[in-house]
Amino acid sequence: MKFSGERPAVDLTYSDVFLVPRRSAVDSRLQVDLAPGDGTPATVPLVAANMNSVTGPRLAATLARRGGLGVLPQDLPLQELDAAIRWVKRQPVRWDTPLVLSPRAAVADALRLLPALPGRGIVVAEQRGAEELRREDVVGVLAAPRLATALPDAALGDLVHSEPIAISTEDIGEGRAAFDAVDAADAEIVLMLERGQVVGTLTPRTALRSSLYRPAVDTDGRLAVAAAVGINGDVAGKSAALASAGVDVLVVDTAHGHQEGMLRALEAVARLDLGIPIVAGNVVTSDAVHDLVRAGASILKVGVGPGAMCTTRMMTAVGRPQFSAVLETAAAARELGAHVWADGGVRYPRDVALALAAGASSVMIGSWFAGTIEAPGELLHDAEGRVYKESWGMASTKAVQARFERLDPYERARKELFAEGISSSMIYLDPLRPGVEDLVDMITAGVRSSFTYAGASTVAEFHDRALVGLQSASGYEEGKALPVGW
Repeated sequence: MKFSGERPAVDLTYSDVFLVPRRSAVDSRLQVDLAPGDGTPATVPLVAANMNSVTGPRLAATLARRGGLGVLPQDLPLQELDAAIRWVKRQPVRWDTPLVLSPRAAVADALRLLPALPGRGIVVAEQRGAEELRREDVVGVLAAPRLATALPDAALGDLVHSEPIAISTEDIGEGRAAFDAVDAADAEIVLMLERGQVVGTLTPRTALRSSLYRPAVDTDGRLAVAAAVGINGDVAGKSAALASAGVDVLVVDTAHGHQEGMLRALEAVARLDLGIPIVAGNVVTSDAVHDLVRAGASILKVGVGPGAMCTTRMMTAVGRPQFSAVLETAAAARELGAHVWADGGVRYPRDVALALAAGASSVMIGSWFAGTIEAPGELLHDAEGRVYKESWGMASTKAVQARFERLDPYERARKELFAEGISSSMIYLDPLRPGVEDLVDMITAGVRSSFTYAGASTVAEFHDRALVGLQSASGYEEGKALPVGW
């Protein structure tokens, strides 16, 4: 990356800079390969943050299907983390994981999991076991928009009036052929069958995405997933257990990554020689990069204070504008053969592109993904009927209470006294982009265009060719679209 003028003496954040177009031989966005090239299985440079309100197994599996990585949070008990990793590994790669509810479940139950929007639906079935679902057990497939016109206490089974359409996996081709097969079935959602068992569902949009994205998978072809551990307690033991469960990337995480506790934890994990990438953070300086890489990290998580749920900078004055933090740490990491993930501060696809321009291999997203169907937690409705999910910071009182619930009341009260961050925020679902895949479509479309403007077809080329300029606050505002009808 180069600046179009002199390099500034002050630190910069994403809104302070813009990309300058350059002569390009990249004719199409589809010529762009977004694979991060950082040793992880990801094929797009997007990582869902290890926050309790952002990444659970459902979001991790969905994101991996489109090439990204979800990081399961360290606050989950080890048994739950193990179960979550193994659940992701069992999910279909080519098909969607079906949302299955009993015929006796009420409409209100369904609306807590799925909004009444087109292109989605519920498999209404009597499920015999936790994983097995036979074709004969399926009563029908209920399109989500039907939920908007039914009474809240109506049973789902009473709303199904036709047999579901099912296709054998052997009859589905790749790419365009898969889309055509679903389109010919003339159904919003079809069941995918393998030897009489329902192994997933398929929609025209899913088939289309499968032709555009490469999934993030492990060496056995299963969906990839990451998980986080803290720096206290038996870090090595927990890391070994997660590796045994099949985790593909390990994130050693604490708010202040450049500390002795982190270095000890990294050295303990590195001695295990797990054979998977080790991410460590959070940091914002080249000195921290050198210390953490020497201790065993191959990827550094960069960002102190830029997140939407974070109050670190206002509470402590500690942090650094994110663009400059990524720029410095990425340069240091590159010299050591390591990589950085830009963690926090992205509000628009442009910010993701600028983080990559500064040298990040991937960009971590938190609150943006928290407002999706797949994020943990139930769908809630405000007084006006708008759908939202609750989100909170990982240093907030709510997070601290959950993390230390097993401590005695006095010790827990001490921890809560020093909590910081937002404990509750309403993240509204975008009716046009309610799912994490919808956001991935929007983000990658913008980033691919950024690459074509720079004349880059890979992330590595973009690091080299990106030309960045400085702008005033009014210059940033000029780039925003005006309200429709102005």
